[in-house]
Amino acid sequence: MSEKTYAKTFDAGAAEWLRSGESSGEYVEIARLPDGGAAMRNSKDPATILFFTKAEWDAFTGGVHDGEFDL
Repeated sequence: MSEKTYAKTFDAGAAEWLRSGESSGEYVEIARLPDGGAAMRNSKDPATILFFTKAEWDAFTGGVHDGEFDL
């Protein structure tokens, strides 16, 4: 899927969410999509989900690995 059409059919309850932090407090959760993209949500607002295509996710994770977002 090159478009974000999966947003309409995505089952957040069936997704395998990976957490960025401990089980208490606020954290980011990521679910991998079948096409290599990703879904992202905040633990404080799990109903709001952001969807990223494979190209978008690859660009983001590449930037993280390259230190593009270091403070």
